Amino acid sequence: MKKQWHCPALDSKTVGLRILITNNALAARGGSELYVRDVALGLMKLGHVPFVYSSKLGEVAAELQSANVQVFDDLNQMDETPDLIHGHHHMDTMTALLHFPRVPAINFCHGWSNWYETPVTFPRVRRYVAVDHACRDRLIHRHDIPEASIRVLLNFVDLARFNQRAAPLPPRPRRALLFSNYANEETHLPVVREACAEANLELDVVGSGRQSATGEPEKILGQYDLVFAKARCALEALAVGSAVILCDAGGVGPMVTAAELDQLRPLNFGIRTLRDPLDSKTLVREINRYDSKDAAEVSRRIRAEAGIDFVLDELVALYHEVIEEYANCKHDEVAEGRAAAAYLRQLKIDLARQGAVSMRVQERMRKIPVVGRWGIKLVRKLVP
Repeated sequence: MKKQWHCPALDSKTVGLRILITNNALAARGGSELYVRDVALGLMKLGHVPFVYSSKLGEVAAELQSANVQVFDDLNQMDETPDLIHGHHHMDTMTALLHFPRVPAINFCHGWSNWYETPVTFPRVRRYVAVDHACRDRLIHRHDIPEASIRVLLNFVDLARFNQRAAPLPPRPRRALLFSNYANEETHLPVVREACAEANLELDVVGSGRQSATGEPEKILGQYDLVFAKARCALEALAVGSAVILCDAGGVGPMVTAAELDQLRPLNFGIRTLRDPLDSKTLVREINRYDSKDAAEVSRRIRAEAGIDFVLDELVALYHEVIEEYANCKHDEVAEGRAAAAYLRQLKIDLARQGAVSMRVQERMRKIPVVGRWGIKLVRKLVP
């Protein structure tokens, strides 16, 4: 029998909005999983009632449950109807929409390319939220979402969790960290290691790809002068006060400097910032741009502008806006039925396409020594 993570039903007199957050998984500590965790805990602190739904539970679900957030992998177990659905990932969002009729929704996009980040086209989805400008462009140009329906809420960091490092950065970096779940011997780790050896830097690696993931990165980031990371990992390292070079399996970006911060943050320090191919010489060039005073200024600005409280305020305002807007709309069951039918038709097509792509990629991977075995595992994980 599948184990369910839940706590007893809350008092009906609880003040605040009842928000159901969906995600495709709550197991490993990935970007959207931790986003859900932080938002749910933040909403609870503000007096709202978060519920979380995913068909795949695990470590992050257990962490939420231990904080008295109700978590479900079966919506039939929910005794209450939410005021709004905060949806991540199309299958989980559509599941919640069909389970709770007459409940409005917002739909988040966290990724530029992932299939499961495809937005849900449904009458009760009143707003689409992009976490950076790349996701916004995806919604507009690839999925024809009206620009007026899109909000950009840049990613955040929990400043209460990620405190400023105790000591200022040294004039020259001594210790470096590769902070990525994708780091291993078949991806970008060898290139980063080579660059650090040339720059005389001691290198550690934290991430699930090396079986060295941690549930408390805030306790170790301050020990490193320089961090190689992207997206959420980069943001957390910047908040702590480390110098950061944007880097991941997809390529190399710049050292995050005060002069470039206004361009890099709206891109979530993500895929569009990784402009150069993986190359140790490129990394050494960026290492040589290390400036302890500039890194301190970047950290100061991140802590002033990118805290979770700003996003929570905007989210709650958006929740109220959508709830009020939907209350004044006519409910159209016929339109919803047709939207659900269109979704299922497209889902069948997409699943067939994803399966065909997976098989072709796996066949190519098998021909690559060493990399092939790891690559096939990654493809099976990412592609249904």
